[in-house]
Amino acid sequence: MGIFERFLSIWVALSIVLGVILGLWQPNVFQAIANLEMANVNIVVAVFIWVMVYPMMVQIDFSAIKDVGKNPKGLMLTLVINWLIKPFTMAALGWLFFNFIFVDLVDPASAQEYIAGMILLGVAPCTAMVFVWSQLTKGDANYTLVQVSVNDVIMIFAFAPISAYLLGVSDIQVPWETLIISVVLYVLLPLLAGIITRKALNEWHAEQSIEQFLSRLKPYSVIGLLATVVLLFGFQANTILSDPATIGLIAIPLMIQTYGIFIIAYVAAKWMKLPQNIAAPACLIGTSNFFELAVAVAISLFGLHSGAALATVVGVLVEVPVMLSLVYIINNTQSWFD
Repeated sequence: MGIFERFLSIWVALSIVLGVILGLWQPNVFQAIANLEMANVNIVVAVFIWVMVYPMMVQIDFSAIKDVGKNPKGLMLTLVINWLIKPFTMAALGWLFFNFIFVDLVDPASAQEYIAGMILLGVAPCTAMVFVWSQLTKGDANYTLVQVSVNDVIMIFAFAPISAYLLGVSDIQVPWETLIISVVLYVLLPLLAGIITRKALNEWHAEQSIEQFLSRLKPYSVIGLLATVVLLFGFQANTILSDPATIGLIAIPLMIQTYGIFIIAYVAAKWMKLPQNIAAPACLIGTSNFFELAVAVAISLFGLHSGAALATVVGVLVEVPVMLSLVYIINNTQSWFD
C-alpha cells in the first residue's frame, strides 16, 4: 500500500476538520458551490466523484469474466453476501438503531436520512479497494478481478431497484429518475470510459503502460475523494458542531455491520472448504463498500447538506481501519483453510 492508502483514515479525518473550518469561515462560498446543480446533480461534486472512480474502472479487466466458471463456490459466496444478505442487514441495522436504540438522540427526519445513507452503502459492493485488501491477504489476484468484474456488471442492473426497494421499505420517498441517472452517471459511464481507455492502452502500448497510467492517476483519485469530503463536511459544518456526537452514532451500526458480515462470510467460506487465497477476497469484497458511489448517489437523491450524505462519508472514515483489522484477522487464521 502506498502512503495515501495506508493512512487514508488520517487524510479523511484531516479533510473533515478542514471542511468544517472552511464551512464556518466561508459559508457563502460553499452555498454558491451547492447551487451549481443540474438534474439534481451537483456539478462540482460530480467532477470530483469522476476523478475518484475513473482510475478504478480502468483497473478492471472485463475479459476476466470468461473465467467465471473457475472456483464457482467462491464467486457464489460473494454474490450471495453482496446482493442477498448485506443490503438487507444494513437496512435492518439502520432501522433498529435510529428508530429504536438512538430514537431519543436523533430527530426523526435526520434519522431517516442516516438510514438512507447506510442503505446506499450496503447496496454498493467494493470495486477498487478490494484489490488492496486481497493483495495484503495474499489472495488470488486473478480471481479477485473476476469477482469485481462480475459484481460491477450486476451493480449496473441491481443497484437502483434494490436501493429503491429498501428506501421505500424505510418510508423514504425516492425519485426513480434521479436514482437511475446516478447509476448511469457514476457506474455505467465510468465503466465504459474505463473499458475504452484500457482497450486503447492495450492496442497502442505494452501491458505495462496500464500500470504506469494507473500509477499516475492514483494521486488524483485520492485528491478527488478528499476534496469531496472537504465539501461535504463544509456543507455540514453547522450541523456537525451543533451535534458532533452524530458521527459516533452513525459509526456504531456501520462497524457492527462490517464485522458481522465478515463473520458470516468467513464462517461460510470455512464451511464451503474454500482455499485461503479464494476465501480472503471473497469475504473482503462482500464486507467493504463502494463508498464513492454511495456518496455520489446520496448527494444526488438527498442533497449536499443531507444526513444521508453525512452517513456515507462517515462510512469512508470507518471503513479503512476496520478493513485493515480484518486483513490482520485473515492473515492470522490462514491455518483454518489449509
